[in-house]
Amino acid sequence: MPLTAFIAFLVTALFAGAAIYVSIAEHPARLALDDVAALAQWKPSYRRGKLMQASLALIGSLLAFWVWWKGGTALWLAGGLLLLASWPVTLVLIMPVNRRLEAGDGTGPDTRALLVRWGRLHWIRTALGTSAALAMLWALACPARPTFDPGSLQISSR
Repeated sequence: MPLTAFIAFLVTALFAGAAIYVSIAEHPARLALDDVAALAQWKPSYRRGKLMQASLALIGSLLAFWVWWKGGTALWLAGGLLLLASWPVTLVLIMPVNRRLEAGDGTGPDTRALLVRWGRLHWIRTALGTSAALAMLWALACPARPTFDPGSLQISSR
C-alpha cells in the first residue's frame, strides 16, 4: 500500500500543480493579450491540457480509492472524492464556456468575458486538486486510523 499511496499522492500533486500554474501564471498572462490573441493561445492550450488533467484526475482518484479500500484512512477517500469532483465541475460548469470559446474567433463582444469567466471557474478545479493533494499528504504523514474506545473515553491510534 505505501507505494500505491505515494503514487496516488504524486499523480494528484501533478494535477494540482498544473492547475495552480494555469490559474496563477498562464491564464493571467493570456488575459494580458488582446482578445483574438488570447483566444488563439487558449485553444491549443486547452486542447493539450484537457486530456492530461482529466487523466490525472481519474488515475489519482482511482488510486486514492484503492488505498482507502485496502485499509487507508478516510483522508484517502476524501482526497479521491475531491479530485474526482473536478470531472462534474468541468462537465457542468466549465464545459459550456469551453464550447463557446472553441466556437469563437476572438472578435465577438463576449470573448473577453468568457475568458475571464473560464479563469474564475478554473479556480474551482485548482481548489479541488489542491485540497485533494493536501488530504493525501496528511494521510501519508498520519497513516494510523484514529480509533475510539468508549470505555476509556480516549482517542488513540492503532
